[in-house]
Amino acid sequence: MSLLPNKYKTIGWVILVIGTILGVILIADFDAIAINTKVFAAVYDPLFGERRYFSIIYTNITPTLVGIIFIIGALMVSFSKEKSEDEYIQSLRLTSLLWAFLVHYVLLLFAFVLIYEFTLLYVLLYNMFTFLIIFIVRFNYILYRNYKSLADEKHH
Repeated sequence: MSLLPNKYKTIGWVILVIGTILGVILIADFDAIAINTKVFAAVYDPLFGERRYFSIIYTNITPTLVGIIFIIGALMVSFSKEKSEDEYIQSLRLTSLLWAFLVHYVLLLFAFVLIYEFTLLYVLLYNMFTFLIIFIVRFNYILYRNYKSLADEKHH
């Protein structure tokens, strides 16, 4: 699998920041931004009401749009080449992916053991995004640390 060109990383960061800001707004006040419209739903199972399959429903699509924006931005950031993509950067990318995978599932295990009932559903909802967040943070931290150590070596 090849990576996106480097120019998509900046675009991805812009989209990711917008998605993050909108997500925080929704977490703080779910009804702060509401875009209600008719959409096709493969499965619709309201808290109070009858489950329906393959039907048109009227709902707030803001959480869906914010999730899509966040994921697209995070994927663009995660899978765009660095300015100087070499084998070492590819190795860092792979180890960061593996590390993010492990941390993501360890956190999920702790959630299953320590959090129950409806609160667990919220944790699982946010858990959809943690893998990408952990990868982006870890990969960029390692890159920053390596570039900083190279810069320090050049000055000495």
